[in-house]
Amino acid sequence: MAARIFILNGPNLNLLGQRQPEIYGHETLDDVARDCAALAAQLGLETELFQSNHEGEIIDQIHRARAAAAGIIINPAAYTHTSVAILDALNAFEGPVLEVHISNVHKRESFRHHSYVSLRADGVIAGFGVQGYALALRRMAVLLG
Repeated sequence: MAARIFILNGPNLNLLGQRQPEIYGHETLDDVARDCAALAAQLGLETELFQSNHEGEIIDQIHRARAAAAGIIINPAAYTHTSVAILDALNAFEGPVLEVHISNVHKRESFRHHSYVSLRADGVIAGFGVQGYALALRRMAVLLG
């Protein structure tokens, strides 16, 4: 059975491809889900993608991952900079956690330079567009290998 990887996405990523395409690109979250599922199959993994604009729902998925996933790839979006609660939930997850950001957060406003999630993440990928998810999946395969 393939190891399951949860790909969790935070607020406003449901608008990917529509919201600020000059920053986030034209690909949609459906494109990300499709591309990740195809790559995961090649890597012997399985993906489950989830997006919510609600912090509690993301935390519920992290809790669910404790029994249902070997690893988590998370793009917490704006919650990156504000959510101790997501950090606490990730700290209760025993598998690898990779943090992904579509834009290079270090070239943006200073408040985006701090990440609570990075305190738990085994790696951070930022600024590679939606291709960052594929990079994270490749790294996840190595970590779980």
